Amino acid sequence: MTPVALFELILALLGAALLLSLVAGRLGFPPAAALVLGGMVLAVAPGLPAFDLDPDLIMVLFLPPLLLESAYFTVWRDFRASLGPILSLSLGAVLFTTLAVGLIAHAAAPVLPWAACFALGAIVSPPDAVAAKAVLARVALPRRMVTVLEGESLVNDASGLVLYRFAVAAALTGSFSAWAAAGSFAWLAAAGVAVGLVSGLAVNALVRRLHDANAVTVLSFLAAYAAYLAAEEVHASGVLAVVACGLMLGGREHETFDAHVRRHAVAVWEFVVFVLEALVFVLIGLALRGVLARTGGEFGTLAAELPLALAVTAACVVARLIWVFPAVYLRPILSARGRSQEPPPTPAVPLIVGWAGMRGVVTLAAALALPVEFPGRDAILVAAFAVILFTVLVQGTTLGPLIRRLRLDPGARLPDGHLDAPMARVVVNEAGLASLEGLVSPETGALQHPRLVEEYRRRVRATSRDRDERAALEAEKTEHFAAALLAVRSGRSALIALHRENRIHSSVLRQLETEIDLEELHLKRLAGTAPAQG
Repeated sequence: MTPVALFELILALLGAALLLSLVAGRLGFPPAAALVLGGMVLAVAPGLPAFDLDPDLIMVLFLPPLLLESAYFTVWRDFRASLGPILSLSLGAVLFTTLAVGLIAHAAAPVLPWAACFALGAIVSPPDAVAAKAVLARVALPRRMVTVLEGESLVNDASGLVLYRFAVAAALTGSFSAWAAAGSFAWLAAAGVAVGLVSGLAVNALVRRLHDANAVTVLSFLAAYAAYLAAEEVHASGVLAVVACGLMLGGREHETFDAHVRRHAVAVWEFVVFVLEALVFVLIGLALRGVLARTGGEFGTLAAELPLALAVTAACVVARLIWVFPAVYLRPILSARGRSQEPPPTPAVPLIVGWAGMRGVVTLAAALALPVEFPGRDAILVAAFAVILFTVLVQGTTLGPLIRRLRLDPGARLPDGHLDAPMARVVVNEAGLASLEGLVSPETGALQHPRLVEEYRRRVRATSRDRDERAALEAEKTEHFAAALLAVRSGRSALIALHRENRIHSSVLRQLETEIDLEELHLKRLAGTAPAQG
């Protein structure tokens, strides 16, 4: 395929992704499922040029920005508070699912070596961050459950990747070392997190010296790729590096970014993430073409692999449910903190957590990355593709109706001492008012700016007065908006102080910070000091 033909194909895929997303929105269908189905239709469409998916390119191109965006908006306090359930799923459930799938795969296909069966288990065991985010964004779940599910998908690739690497090595060489696997996992996790934290600190230091929104936005994208590639270069987890970098940037963005940079970056990132997620799911569907090609291009040959694929898919779903139910109910019993702070969960909680394990691009890339000489490669690829299809098309589309049927309350009680948004808004406004009340005339002691609410009246008067009065009016205007911006900055400081003191949740911080950002930008535009749009 020529470069021009490849570019034309990418444009066509983008157009198809946009159309599928619009249709899915109209029909109330999850966009991820619609995009996968659309890609499958394109995969069997006649006349489509050959399109070979490079697994390394997929991982490097798509994962870093999508992971950074997810980690950036992950609330660190919630993540830390839910670390126990997250590790239970990202370590325990991944290992348990790998073992269960390996046993079932060998029972369904005895000709497959044990190492190949466990390699298949490692490929399909970790739920995918991209798939989880795409599906969970459209369902109403309690905040804690969303934190656990998204947190699991952000960190479970480290455990899955270690199991995958050693299972592949065992299948090709016939040797396996549990100690080497444990050491590799420790290095993968620790070095990956360290690289991510260093990357995040470096980016924060650079952002403080940059005042151009475009430059800061580009730097944020470079941070995702730099953290991923640097970690991979030292044989650490690129996924954990990006996650650590995203958590670092997201935790400090309230103090590092100004209003213009934040709103500009959010707008650009929303657009890029939409494009990348749409392309990822279309490419997953399009991978059916490669699956057919590797099985001889005949549906009869593909059907011969279906028993293994169905057995592995069932094992993935059942193993997760088997792990989740005891884990959810045993944790409050074993943990004194859990007994004191958490009410007994209803059966709906483990059922939904167990049903929400969607697989996606990581599973596909890992299956495609198997060496050509790997035993049972075609059967493993078909099974991995079947797991992706079932989890995205069936679990992803039924998760919303299941939540509604179980009547799970998406609301969450605020922790003791936390303020809700209206109460926090009062504190912010009081801080702004206090700063204005401190601006008094040194001669009379009267307030200098008693009527900021008359802002638009002042503007009307300013445009209708004589040219000779402009200089005085400009000084008055400058003083007026300086006072208004002082009130905004004081409110922002009070809001950040509430968050530092753990008196408001990060969701409240982001909500009110957006309001303050928009107010600040509005005042700067009226004052003529807003940054130039570029």
